[in-house]
Amino acid sequence: MKSILFYFSLLVFLFLLTPLSAAESSPSLHPEPLTLNKGLHYIDWIIIAFYAVSTIFLGWHFSRGQNDTSEYFVGSGQMNPVLIGVSLFATLLSTITYLSTPGEILGKGPVYLVKDLAMPFIFIIVGFVMLPVYMKQRVTSAYELLEEKLGLGIRLLGAIMFICLRLVWMSLLVYLTASAITTMLNVGEEWIPFIVLGTGSVAIIYTSLGGIRAVVITDVIQTILLFGGAWLVIATISYHLGGISWFPTEWDTNWDTQPFISFDPSTRITYVGTFMSVLIWYIATSCGDQVSVQRFMSTKDAKTARKSLAIQLIVSVVVSITLALVGFALLGYFKEFPHEIPAGIDLKKDADKFFPHFIAYHLPVGVSGCVVSAMFAAAMSSIDSGVNSITAVVMTDFLDRFGRTPKTEKGHVLTARFLALGIGAFVVLASSVMGEIPGNITAVTNKTANLLTTPIFCLFFFALFIPFARPMGVLIGAILGTTTAVLIAFSGPIFVPNFNSNDLDPISFQWIPTAAVTVNIASGCLVSYLIACAEKSPTRT
Repeated sequence: MKSILFYFSLLVFLFLLTPLSAAESSPSLHPEPLTLNKGLHYIDWIIIAFYAVSTIFLGWHFSRGQNDTSEYFVGSGQMNPVLIGVSLFATLLSTITYLSTPGEILGKGPVYLVKDLAMPFIFIIVGFVMLPVYMKQRVTSAYELLEEKLGLGIRLLGAIMFICLRLVWMSLLVYLTASAITTMLNVGEEWIPFIVLGTGSVAIIYTSLGGIRAVVITDVIQTILLFGGAWLVIATISYHLGGISWFPTEWDTNWDTQPFISFDPSTRITYVGTFMSVLIWYIATSCGDQVSVQRFMSTKDAKTARKSLAIQLIVSVVVSITLALVGFALLGYFKEFPHEIPAGIDLKKDADKFFPHFIAYHLPVGVSGCVVSAMFAAAMSSIDSGVNSITAVVMTDFLDRFGRTPKTEKGHVLTARFLALGIGAFVVLASSVMGEIPGNITAVTNKTANLLTTPIFCLFFFALFIPFARPMGVLIGAILGTTTAVLIAFSGPIFVPNFNSNDLDPISFQWIPTAAVTVNIASGCLVSYLIACAEKSPTRT
């Protein structure tokens, strides 16, 4: 089976690289615009359908070897660390990053790439400080680690916060995927629910059938599609511009001013803000999110888990740079041929729309299908991981913990599959309200994904690293940290009368994780310390 998967992945990769090689071997001496298509061709849809059917087949295949929930949720703790690392990357990338990075680079500027400088620090902190502590205890749900130190209440709090976080995350990403597809099809937003239903259904089916092994293997294939799809766009533009003249050599007039640091909290992006935001988000996600912890628990020990983390971060940097190049290439192309900018779309304000528009209307037939498959792949890689992880948490922290599960392992696995189906169906329904959040894709993502990420991490920080932590102090810290995140994320609508979605928020979304984790840890430690002191003081008679 391993050889079959290897050759399948290799064929997909070669299939994606064939147009790339052709583009590079036939350079053009003079820039020429790309032929404008009418949208996706039927060949593109055949490629997309083939990909969807293939993933469902993989889910069915892996379902045949599942006899217990340990295999279903963590692959019996013996999965390949390289596959786990790539899967971690694919899960955290999603369509959101795949679409937002080119749009952010095109419309705002390249400072967002500063986040890649945080990766070595993330590896040291998570790999050598956090993972050795976590891997000492083999658990299915990360939140089992909280009960021993802080009690059942904090364990359930962590589980509930995680479920809420991932439900919002998945709802957002399927909405954004569907919104991008409507741009490609040149149809109205009324089609979004139908596209969401199709995307979500495929991911839910193969996830509920195949468990963690199906999730990891499809994530690897999806990463190949993502990487190949991005390079196809770069190669196509380079071919028609006769080289890489699109690569910027100076600050473009289309970009915002992005300072190294600013003491004005409303400044949208700064070098320091980007670095801190990504550093804290990655650490919090790696150490508090069931999606990440479950992946680490699928490996043999702390050493192999660290290897998975290294693979994840390396792939993240490579793809991040690739997507930035896509943004540069798109900006260069539409600057060269401004008459091809669609009517009613602004190069700066609507930067998120140019990538999906280019895919549907400017790429050759067949190539568009590959790149759209990559977009669906990105969405499904996050849906499958989220559904599988939420199912693991519900089964372990609620049903198993209170003795509500079937008596047999076969019934246990069947219950898990039905739970996965129900969770996926909820995500499809909840995605309909995601369009109400103001901002471009990058801003919207940070305003939702960071609301509970740091508070969840802080629960683990208190449980594993603060000896005097008390449940009441941890709870107060979580409440204040979450409140801080919400107030910053929606500071515009909350504090500014008649706030417009195009206006800058009084406090940039970049400061959500930094402020939330600071308030959470400071208040939690203070209250816990006061309670601990009160417990030690002699009782007066």
